[in-house]
Amino acid sequence: MNNTNSSWLDRFFKLSQYNTNVKTEIIAGLTTFVTMAYIIVVQPDLMKAAGMDQGAVMVTVLIASGLFSIIMGLYAKRPFAVAPGMGGNAFFAYSIVAAGLATWQQGLGMIFISGVLFLLLTFLGLRETISHIIPKNIKHAIGAAVGLFIIGTGFSNAKLIVQNKTGTLTLGSLHSPTVLLSVIGLVIIIGLMARKLKAAVFIGILITSIIGIPMGITKLPHSFGDLFSLPPNPSSIMFQADIPGALKLAFFPLLFTFFTGEFFSTMGTVLGVGAKANLLDKEGNLPDIKKPFIVDGVATVGGALMGQTTITTYIESASGVEAGGRTGLTAVTTGIVFLLALFITPIILLIPSAATAPALIVIGLSMLATLKNINMDEWEESLPALLTVIAAGLTFSLANGIVFGILSYVVIKVFLGKFRDIHIGLWILCVPLVYYLWLK
Repeated sequence: MNNTNSSWLDRFFKLSQYNTNVKTEIIAGLTTFVTMAYIIVVQPDLMKAAGMDQGAVMVTVLIASGLFSIIMGLYAKRPFAVAPGMGGNAFFAYSIVAAGLATWQQGLGMIFISGVLFLLLTFLGLRETISHIIPKNIKHAIGAAVGLFIIGTGFSNAKLIVQNKTGTLTLGSLHSPTVLLSVIGLVIIIGLMARKLKAAVFIGILITSIIGIPMGITKLPHSFGDLFSLPPNPSSIMFQADIPGALKLAFFPLLFTFFTGEFFSTMGTVLGVGAKANLLDKEGNLPDIKKPFIVDGVATVGGALMGQTTITTYIESASGVEAGGRTGLTAVTTGIVFLLALFITPIILLIPSAATAPALIVIGLSMLATLKNINMDEWEESLPALLTVIAAGLTFSLANGIVFGILSYVVIKVFLGKFRDIHIGLWILCVPLVYYLWLK
């Protein structure tokens, strides 16, 4: 890339201000993509249970993730990639559609309405206000909660932790090729990071994938032609959202669950990944947080029209941050690769989860460092923060962690008679949070 283009990118994304460069941002974007590429396979498989065409779903996953990640990078200028959120998609497919509560068209209508509400609250400044009134220690804990969530995902994908016959968790067997490859990948990535290699995570994933070939885990195609393919026709699911049908009063609890869960998951991811990138101010707030929220809302609305469940900021963006990504150029790179993957999906799918799982484990561990910012000497402040981390990790839901953290903070302050420590906004916020738990 010539100096003119580099200087233009430097000025637009403020690369020098964040002590980064074009090469680092591109590698970071590729790293983010590799760690979240599983959604290309997982989302169509989940939506199949809802009666939607898998090929069409895969195409719109790539289009929506690519388009809105690019918009996030260009408008919000943050290293946050977006894609259909995990958790909400399973709730859509199994708890709503497969359970017979609504059609998938009505479900998409609910998601569209949620996106409109996201945008409305953002433009009114309420999402930004809520992020500001959350106690500072809980904000610090969110970064660690994201880390614990990522660690759990990594261990699960690597089969390093599995459920035994009694329902409890236990270590996976090293006799399993998948577990063995994951351990090898973990050693490789830790070794590369110890040598302070910026692209350690990305290089580690590639090396682990190559090692997986003779182990029979990384599946090579039968012929060169199998590496490239034209995308399927997505018309069967695009613009099928039944918005009027989603306005039934009986659907309100489902709509509220969609909205609340994704609202706090997005907020937690933005603050958690922002903390990892050292983008937060002294109060634990992200400057211009309104912009990522706007993109998130627009993406949810646009995604619903494309036939996708809630499009949200991805926790795996932390992998790009770990690789040195600090600006929107990281998100733009991730988005471009998603769009290119429309034609090279077979190549992308060669990378096994056993190669990306170690990366998630290492990244998650590094994010636990935010716990050092919590004042452990004051139990009334540290307890809600730690509960945020534990609840998020054990329930595999960032939203649950934040809800438990906020409610426990208010309860403790009430019992201590320290009503002045509770912001008026927290009292109001507790009402929908209690209702959210009641619906669970």
